[in-house]
Amino acid sequence: MSKGFKMKNNLLNIGVNLGGWLSQYKKFDHRHFQTFITKDDLCRIADWGFDHVRLPVDYPVLEDDANPGVYLESGFAYLDRCLTWCQENALRLIFDIHNAPGYSFTKTLEVGEGVSNSLFADPSLQQRFINLWDSITRRYAGQFEDVLAFELLNEVVLSDGAPWNRLSQQTIEHIRGIDSQRLIIVGGNNYNAVDELSNIHLTPDPNLTYTFHFYEPLVITHQKAPWVIEMEQFNQTTDYPGEASGLAEYLQTRHPNQAPRYQASFNLRLDRQLLVDFLEPAIRFKKHSEIALYCGEFGVIDRAPMQTRINWTRDVIDILNEYEIGYAYWSYKQMDFGLVDENGMAVNEELVRVVCGRG
Repeated sequence: MSKGFKMKNNLLNIGVNLGGWLSQYKKFDHRHFQTFITKDDLCRIADWGFDHVRLPVDYPVLEDDANPGVYLESGFAYLDRCLTWCQENALRLIFDIHNAPGYSFTKTLEVGEGVSNSLFADPSLQQRFINLWDSITRRYAGQFEDVLAFELLNEVVLSDGAPWNRLSQQTIEHIRGIDSQRLIIVGGNNYNAVDELSNIHLTPDPNLTYTFHFYEPLVITHQKAPWVIEMEQFNQTTDYPGEASGLAEYLQTRHPNQAPRYQASFNLRLDRQLLVDFLEPAIRFKKHSEIALYCGEFGVIDRAPMQTRINWTRDVIDILNEYEIGYAYWSYKQMDFGLVDENGMAVNEELVRVVCGRG
């Protein structure tokens, strides 16, 4: 494994996502790309004590959607710049394809027309996905070896994860034909769900690790979230630690199809032990394999009470540290979960200290 990634869990320890910069932007706007994240942000991230950033990128930043296979130097320039800033600040960078040709975990992109999630049924789109990674791999082959890692695709959502297992394996094999040492990170199905770790195809490769995302229980992390209709309509402030009063009755009456998704939170104390129970698949994976494991996203929405955000985050980090699982908080700036606001001001110093492992 590249020596720069040999840390407590053979991977990365304390990170933060740069969401909203080159992915999930409101519109394709170079002024936004040039100003949303700057060198000063990377300096502050390093000063706070982070050792890496996860950089989500939507494919239209890198590839001309009207001319597949035509890659955009203007887009790669943002990645080059971020890599230089990271190198100057002793930070590592995970490059994550957040939306790919024919696939968006939100089902629509903020650029151009909405896309149908046809990647896993269309061989030509699968080849285009592999070709995109070919372009990225060749560009950085032999460079930033102790800085840059590749994450193949964010939050796959399929009824059956087998097509993603096949495509990820093909992509890994292609990358390895160009770069045998680059750290590659792969997640599972159902939004990188922790309980999908057991269904990932494991590849015997010392420079490969597996990732999951953690937002459990949703009644805490996504309370009042406008993009989760049952949480928006429930419209209740839920404290952590605490109880989800009225949640079972509400869902069984108003959203019975969603009730099973939240059942683990019904009539239970929302506390550290519940988080341990939710994280059990990751704990089991880590205990029974020699493979490094990484939590690429976790956090609590800014509609929750600040003390709830702090308490939940502290407990999750404590559990991840106990099992030597590295992490990246979602997210650094804005994006409903941010550590800093639109003016670059920290939303709460205690929350920052907790996320950085100092609280």
